Amino acid sequence: MGMTRRALLGSAVAVAAGSRTAVAATPATAPADVPLLWREFVRAPFTHPQIPYVGRAGCHGGAARFPRRPVVADVRRFGAVADGSADSAPAINRAIAAAGRAGGGTVTIPPGTFRIDDVVRLGHSNVTLRGAGSGRTTLLATKNLTELIGVYGSRYGGDKSSWSWAGGLIWLAPEARWNSLVTAIRAKQWPFEGWTGNRRDEWRALTAVAPARRGSWTVKVADASALRPGALVLLRLADDADHTLLEHMCGGGPGPEAYVWDDKTKLTSYVPYEWPVRVTRVRGREVTLERPLPLDVRPEWNPHLTTHVPALTGSGVEGLTLEATETPQQPHLLDKGYNGVVLQCAYDCWVDDVTVRHVDNGFGLVAASACTLRRTRVGGRGSHHPYFCREGSHDNLVENFTIEERTTPAPAGTQLHGINVEGLSSYNVWSRGDIRMGTFDSHRGLPFADVRTDITVNNNGRHGGDASAGPLFGARFTHWNIRVTNGRAGLVKIDELAPYSATVAVSEVREFDQIDVPDFTGDLHTRLELYGSPDAVRPSNLYEAQRRLARRDGGGR
Repeated sequence: MGMTRRALLGSAVAVAAGSRTAVAATPATAPADVPLLWREFVRAPFTHPQIPYVGRAGCHGGAARFPRRPVVADVRRFGAVADGSADSAPAINRAIAAAGRAGGGTVTIPPGTFRIDDVVRLGHSNVTLRGAGSGRTTLLATKNLTELIGVYGSRYGGDKSSWSWAGGLIWLAPEARWNSLVTAIRAKQWPFEGWTGNRRDEWRALTAVAPARRGSWTVKVADASALRPGALVLLRLADDADHTLLEHMCGGGPGPEAYVWDDKTKLTSYVPYEWPVRVTRVRGREVTLERPLPLDVRPEWNPHLTTHVPALTGSGVEGLTLEATETPQQPHLLDKGYNGVVLQCAYDCWVDDVTVRHVDNGFGLVAASACTLRRTRVGGRGSHHPYFCREGSHDNLVENFTIEERTTPAPAGTQLHGINVEGLSSYNVWSRGDIRMGTFDSHRGLPFADVRTDITVNNNGRHGGDASAGPLFGARFTHWNIRVTNGRAGLVKIDELAPYSATVAVSEVREFDQIDVPDFTGDLHTRLELYGSPDAVRPSNLYEAQRRLARRDGGGR
């Protein structure tokens, strides 16, 4: 593997010191459009201090093709009608349930407009809901989640509506998990939403894990008897009293050590960090994982592999438009829940060729991991969160996506974010995007090791996030080849904000409108290269270049 990378480099390049530096390549070292950062990364892709390894982000490690399952049901056989004259949601849900009972398969929706007066639920693994194409099949949603399920308050108090960041009118979640969430919401027992249940107590330890370094593919465990190749497990890391886990997520050093963590109660509620991953091999006490470790594993964090709630795996939605009844956008944080497509407690699932219109919130990843959103589009009257990624979502891929300009002026008191990430979510990728309104919404809650690459953005949105949710950024955020059409820096040029980050080939920008200051004092150890030269950088797409490295090196192991 090392020889392959040296051949790619042409010559060895020493890893540069971590302080913030603008680097101009010279003919003596490399072509002018190849950043030093890339040449460093090729030498040490799993442990680079500023750039995360995301070469296996997405469904089935970023596979170009999604599973093609045999057709087992047509929604018309279950009573759906394509002229919008009657509620087709019960028929669609019956067809999906029948496919689930059959062990999986594809449920087809033909061309036409199908009215839905309820949530369309994919709660069984290995089921695909496939329309005839986003320009041919439309689901017309007439009701919002408040009407269908009930008022959904915030577990952190106040009068906010959690439908402002949760739930979808097409909702991919394991059936039992969805039922438990709805039961809790209707009982006004506002739940946690992730892999270990409404109170984060639905798990058991499988084995302790020995110390290991970030980037390792193999770990040593105390007892491997409960582990099998193919099993999906959680790596669970708890914090200690000194918050050294949170400091590690920020790269460590004097800045994170001096930061006041104790009053960041929303952030500390997100801990333990839970990372879903499949086991690929068990040999004695050595266990190989399908992705490298996202963080160090240290004894003070009580590291374990654990169970989790049953997951939704191998399911997808394809080829349709979800259009909500057009209503005015609600004041900030009071959304009614005209939401699009959400994946929750889902692993190796996908959405492809899907458009949502007139929604409060577009596409959501909520405690979802290793999922792909491809060829997705948000349009219509304008959204609060066109895309959101939260509650510990990891290793996801959003590619070939579009946020259209709104078709009606924004009402007073509303807010637009953009591509959101928060809540300890890590190793996610946004690639090949066209953001005609919005921003790179790092929403506090210490997201880390996320990549945005090859994106055009009209940077006119604002980020959110409570002060109690802590820092905007953890370590290893990378913005690579970003074209900013309105010249605004906010949350795109991050070399003066995000610790151990990389800003590469971003348009020349200036600060105006919402302006942020770094959460940490002292040297941020950030890197800035090819500033003002978008599209000149090679590779032009960081994720795709990492994918090529992964294929060349047999997945990196």
